[in-house]
Amino acid sequence: MKITLITVGKIKEKYLKDAITEYSKRLSRYCKLEIIEVSDERTPDQASRVEEEQIRDKEGERILKYIREEAYVITLEIEGHMLSSEELAGKLDTLAVQGHSHICFVIGGSIGLGKEVRKRSDYTLSFSRMTFPHQLMRVILLEQIYRSYRIITGEPYHK
Repeated sequence: MKITLITVGKIKEKYLKDAITEYSKRLSRYCKLEIIEVSDERTPDQASRVEEEQIRDKEGERILKYIREEAYVITLEIEGHMLSSEELAGKLDTLAVQGHSHICFVIGGSIGLGKEVRKRSDYTLSFSRMTFPHQLMRVILLEQIYRSYRIITGEPYHK
C-alpha cells in the first residue's frame, strides 16, 4: 500500500519534524509513505471571502498537481466523517481489499481546501469539530495511520 500525504505549508518546529520522522519510520514496515509539501499563500489580515477563495484555489492547484488519477483521496475537513481509530483502521483495510493500492490524504492550509480539491475527494475525514494547526494535524494523522495498521495486523497499540 502506498500512502501519500499532501499538505499545505512547511513544518518549522523541530518537535513536529521529530514526531513526523518517528511516525514515518514506524510506518515504513506497513506501507510506502510519501509526504508532499506544497507552498502556502499568505493570507492578509481581514481577508475578504473572495480573497480567501482565491487563496484556497491557488493552494488547491498546487495540491491537485500531485494527486494521481488512481489514488483514493481522503481530505481532512471539519465537516467530514468522524471515525474512531478502529473505524479508520477498518476503512483503510476495506480500501486495500477493494484494490485501492494508493491512498492520498490531503491536509489544507490555514483557511481550508479549495473547491476543486474538495470535488476530487473520495471521502472526507474529520478528527474533530475543533480547528487544529495544519502542522500539528500532520502528526496526528500519521499517528492514526500508524495506529490503524497496528489494529489491522492485530498488534497491541490501540488501547
